[in-house]
Amino acid sequence: MSKTQSSKPIEIKISTVVAVSVILRTTDLAQLDEAMKRMTGGASDYFDHEFAVIDVAGCETGDSVDWSALTTLFKAYNLNPAAVRGAPPEMEPAIIACGLSIDTLAKPRHEETEDVQDAAPATAPVKVAEVVSPQPVATVPAAIPAMIVDTPVRAGQRIYARGSDLIVTAIVNNGAELIADGSIHVYAPLRGRALAGASGNAEARIFSLSMEAELVSIAGIYRTFESGLPQDLAKKPAQVRLAGDRIDVISIRV
Repeated sequence: MSKTQSSKPIEIKISTVVAVSVILRTTDLAQLDEAMKRMTGGASDYFDHEFAVIDVAGCETGDSVDWSALTTLFKAYNLNPAAVRGAPPEMEPAIIACGLSIDTLAKPRHEETEDVQDAAPATAPVKVAEVVSPQPVATVPAAIPAMIVDTPVRAGQRIYARGSDLIVTAIVNNGAELIADGSIHVYAPLRGRALAGASGNAEARIFSLSMEAELVSIAGIYRTFESGLPQDLAKKPAQVRLAGDRIDVISIRV
């Protein structure tokens, strides 16, 4: 069979994409621009062209949201809006017309009733931490074994442990990316990016025998280290955990 006959012109596969959550308290462009300037400190590389999901559930959106201008604003800071979360149904046509998707997995359930707690777990929108409950529930699937990687993770390589912890026993180089729905354990230098709790598990953590990460994230909240880690943590055993809305890096005594 020739190459032309065996190859396909296009393939569609399910892919996991990590996106930054942009949680808005207002849609006023001037206020948002000023807030972004303060956040980034004027650094052009503060964001690295990450995909972004705009979350408007916590603000009064009204009918005057300029989605095109909002998208342009975030692109100016190297964020690429791809979807909108938490918008009311009447806004969806304008959002779609602007080229943005609707984050259907996080859409508000407008028909929710007081009996929602009695709904079947298969349809209830619960967090990962609630699904993986220590209490025996017949409808909860068995725990997925941790993914184990024994080889170095190179620059440009991305590893995703879906629904489980990720264990790496070799070096994670600069430019590499580790993603796990659970916790991440690196028994070697961690020099790339590590994103734990990718599905929203705020209890996930990141552990490394030599913390040298470029970026760490727990449940979508992240912290970068452009100026390096503090001297008492750099290249030493440490863990990363989420405390409220703050990422903490803590020494591990060995």
